[in-house]
Amino acid sequence: MRVFLNSTHSFIIAASTKTLTPNLFFFLSPLQQSLQRLHNPKMPFKRYVEIGRVAQINYGKEYGRLVVIVDVIDQNRALVDAPDMVRSQVNFKRLSLTDIKIDIKRIPKKKDLIQAMEAADVKNRWEKSSWGRKLIVQKRRASLNDFDRFKIMLAKIKRAAVVRQELAKLKKSAS
Repeated sequence: MRVFLNSTHSFIIAASTKTLTPNLFFFLSPLQQSLQRLHNPKMPFKRYVEIGRVAQINYGKEYGRLVVIVDVIDQNRALVDAPDMVRSQVNFKRLSLTDIKIDIKRIPKKKDLIQAMEAADVKNRWEKSSWGRKLIVQKRRASLNDFDRFKIMLAKIKRAAVVRQELAKLKKSAS
């Protein structure tokens, strides 16, 4: 059974496993909708392709860039834009949707997009997110040279020695 609940359409479609045609279709009352939400408090998926959704390009020459979906062209492509790039179309397979959404109209002017991104504080929200922090650490580690990696190795050895000494003290005092 599939349940679709949103602000414009509220209905249940129960599809048979043997046929592709729905065998049950009816509208839910507001009370039934609230009961349905109580029954399933966790929505498993919250990142929808929509105008204003911030996404990260995961393939190609623009790899790693944060963009905003400004229009949906068809079921496979979206028109994306960012303050420092030319508006272009990107396949959905090359986009990773984020949790960040900004409030913009369809196909806004560049200055309106920049103002909306600054108002929503997209850059700081991205850098504070766990996904953004992981990517920053990944870039920092990739930029290390051999001597930096050597210094990190020595620091880890020293830290492990200190932990081992403190653990030995605790074991000795416990017995």
